[in-house]
Amino acid sequence: MNIENRRPNMRLHRNLCFAVIDGLHLIFNEGEYADKVIQQLLKRDKRWGSRDRGFVAETVYTIVRYQRLYAEIADVKAPYDRDNLWRIFAVWATLKGIKLPDWKYFTDTPSRKIKGRFDELSKIRKFKESIPDWIDELGVKELGEAEWTKEIAMQNEQADVILRVNTLKTNKTDLQLKLQSEDIETEFLPNHPSALKLKERANVFVTEAFKNGWFEVQDASSQLVADYLDVKPGMKVVDVCAGAGGKTLHLASLMENKGQLIAMDIYESKLRKLKVRARRNGVHNIEMKVIDSTKPIKKLHGKADRLLIDAPCSGLGVLRRNPDAKWKLQPEFIENIKKTQQEVLEQYSKMVKSGGKMVYATCSVLPSENQEQVQKFLTTETGKEFTLVKDKKILAYKSGFDGFYMALLEKK
Repeated sequence: MNIENRRPNMRLHRNLCFAVIDGLHLIFNEGEYADKVIQQLLKRDKRWGSRDRGFVAETVYTIVRYQRLYAEIADVKAPYDRDNLWRIFAVWATLKGIKLPDWKYFTDTPSRKIKGRFDELSKIRKFKESIPDWIDELGVKELGEAEWTKEIAMQNEQADVILRVNTLKTNKTDLQLKLQSEDIETEFLPNHPSALKLKERANVFVTEAFKNGWFEVQDASSQLVADYLDVKPGMKVVDVCAGAGGKTLHLASLMENKGQLIAMDIYESKLRKLKVRARRNGVHNIEMKVIDSTKPIKKLHGKADRLLIDAPCSGLGVLRRNPDAKWKLQPEFIENIKKTQQEVLEQYSKMVKSGGKMVYATCSVLPSENQEQVQKFLTTETGKEFTLVKDKKILAYKSGFDGFYMALLEKK
């Protein structure tokens, strides 16, 4: 955690602090998702300006990120009652160098002791980076001490906002100029042909450019996946774990809206969101199918030129975006998800036709969910029909973007 980022002149406002405490209660004690909680909190008071909303969002995210460290310093254990949450908040504020107001919640805050404890605990990785023991052990086992130390530190940094230009409607230069006219400065990213990076965080969803479908928000690593699949206009392409469709929309623009793009998912609610996004993006070559039985899969056996499997995974490559995931993940989830990954590869790969290609991708940094899964698949009956063309593993500390993995396989 970066203590240099001190803000001694900052005044704490009661209503904003209460919002933070309420949010932390929902995330830590009620098991709600941080991003959803923050969305609710930001609608709480119409009078809040962008700075107020920024304070609430960033403070909640930082405390969620460093929950273990702050709770240890504050000497409190979960489930946290409101007094405990205020103690954790006081630790955050003290480490930020913010002068605590004389509210009853802060009467006995031992500022000097907090800084001492921070220095002491910062020598131990699982406290410093604030992760459960089992994730720390798993990371070391899979990536080795040195690599894991760098990767988990990067996973605690706030992620940049990256946009993907929708080439069906515009190009990167025009989008950059349009956003500039709305006071949003961006820069190009080398090796990411469709990406713009915001120089400062801003709410891009209220811009005219967004409403016109000129871009989607999508991390730079995630943008490499659709490119990896090597699609051409006119192909039959299946995205089998489409979700709300960030990569599906990217595929549609790479296909120039020509050909057939089938978006499948087990959750109908996600595909409904994709429908709305597709309309805004001006995409009309997508067909949506809910996987409610094996039937939709069997119908497509041997028919796809290209198949994208954006497999369910631990999400350990995207903790910067979902810091609460490290507290929600359980060891048995990882074991189960690996079985799911094998099943998904086994069942869905049958849709690829001879000479066709597929990409297996995850937003995890663990080799056991990535390279090892592909190697295992290649030894199975179904997998023997495929060869590995190439693969790419992206670590956040090296790339500056999300941790990702992608493998391109070709069917003989």
